[in-house]
Amino acid sequence: MNTRKPQSLQVVGSHAGLPEPLLQVQDVSLEYRSAARTVRATHRVSFDVHRGDRFVLLGPSGCGKSSLLKAAAGFIAPVEGRIALNGETVSGPGPDRVVVFQEFDQLPPWKTVRENVMFPLLASRRLGRRDAEARALHWLEKVGLAPFADAYPHTLSGGMKQRVAIARALAMQPEVLLMDEPFAALDALTRRKMQEELQLLWEELRFTLLFVTHSIEEALVVGNRILLLSPHPGQVRAELNSHQFNLHSAGSDAFQRATQRIHGMLFDEAAAAPAVQALHRSAAS
Repeated sequence: MNTRKPQSLQVVGSHAGLPEPLLQVQDVSLEYRSAARTVRATHRVSFDVHRGDRFVLLGPSGCGKSSLLKAAAGFIAPVEGRIALNGETVSGPGPDRVVVFQEFDQLPPWKTVRENVMFPLLASRRLGRRDAEARALHWLEKVGLAPFADAYPHTLSGGMKQRVAIARALAMQPEVLLMDEPFAALDALTRRKMQEELQLLWEELRFTLLFVTHSIEEALVVGNRILLLSPHPGQVRAELNSHQFNLHSAGSDAFQRATQRIHGMLFDEAAAAPAVQALHRSAAS
């Protein structure tokens, strides 16, 4: 029996010695403009995502975390700063970054499950129909939905629809899988099951994940690194290593202490100050 106690959360310092990041977000500010006003969503946010990371953007509603994910996908252009993938500036959407959204209606209802997974492969001309079908069935098998390949989305539960969306995204073999609160609309039991399935897929495939949530518990379960964002406009509060936590440690004393500490760092300026100062010292060194 393993009696080793989980380590406490650690504020990330310098990344010296690590390989070059796969995805770099450098001093990115995002704004939404209308005729009446300009709203700043994020202010000079920076972080690096390395290959194989499960990197979570965590913060309260309105902090700009979904906007950052959309910017990484190429849907929104920063008003200042830069986003780069493999050293190349992101200037628009591309098949190297695929997004799974929260909404269940992201699957065209007139296509079968198999056709939904095949569609982006055919639309991007990555594969011919026969190869696209073989790959679609492979990924449906991975998420446990091969028996439902000929079903239509309206016959599926919410969790099953999200598994189709994940299969469709992974079938594209993206450099980064982007997930925007994908389990938020699910009931608690289904959400936990989806978190477990995502973790098992990652352990097998080691894909790179950028994941958005406003749930502290989900961030600890899903991520190995967590970026904490302040309330609107989003700024970096801290970056934490959280690889020691998973679904099996959820509910433990260490997990609960980590949850409480993160809550303080997100919403309590005094609690957040030491972590912010540590990040500034690291950046200056």
